[in-house]
Amino acid sequence: MPYRKEKFENGDIVHIIIRGVDGNLLFRDRDDYYRGIFSIYEFNNLNPVSIKYRREIINRFKKSIRGPTSDKSIVMPDKRDKMVEVLAFCFMPNHIHLLVRQIKDNGITEFMRKIGTGYGGYINRKYKRQGHVFQSSFNAVKIITDEQLRVVFAYIHTNQISLAYKDWKEIKITEEDFGKIIKFVENYKWSSYPDYIGIKNFPSVTQRDFMLELFGGENNCKNFFEEYIKNKGQSKKYSELFLE
Repeated sequence: MPYRKEKFENGDIVHIIIRGVDGNLLFRDRDDYYRGIFSIYEFNNLNPVSIKYRREIINRFKKSIRGPTSDKSIVMPDKRDKMVEVLAFCFMPNHIHLLVRQIKDNGITEFMRKIGTGYGGYINRKYKRQGHVFQSSFNAVKIITDEQLRVVFAYIHTNQISLAYKDWKEIKITEEDFGKIIKFVENYKWSSYPDYIGIKNFPSVTQRDFMLELFGGENNCKNFFEEYIKNKGQSKKYSELFLE
């Protein structure tokens, strides 16, 4: 994944999208998704990672399931020297949305470089292919205001709805449809949204205190998100932040 010329400052909050080259799938099976999410955990680290520790983390990620056992299978001591705070993520078949805050000099660029090299290498080895896995340089936009941040957070976590309800923003949503959409989002494993509303999923990957404080807690976060869905994400004045 090539470098971006744009420089980010420590404290900048940035919405990032990474796409597969030529629209190719980034995730073909569950193992790919697990490895991708593991990558945004593992590569958010200035320190080198031993093979033994990497295998231990991968095994815990693969064993993770929702429910009472999730804490044991996914939560682990955090020995990383993080470059960014991962505030939110959503993994789609051919692209990834990330919301991050830079906390180390050049942290975002280095974080994305590591993901491009690490996950790209995994895909090429697994599927016996060569060449770039990701499309060009990653797209990114800085978030300036709290309102922008809330809207982008909701936008990122509604991406997966199109997998089950392709035209959900155009069609009339009945109460029954709304309930099904909410259930789908809460059960979509490859997103940070469940962890924000108290459903253990990948709690070690994200740093949620900042966003939860912004929303005023889990319930307010959930209410804002559901209202965003009811309004079908109609925040046109923020469309440039969505990177569509």
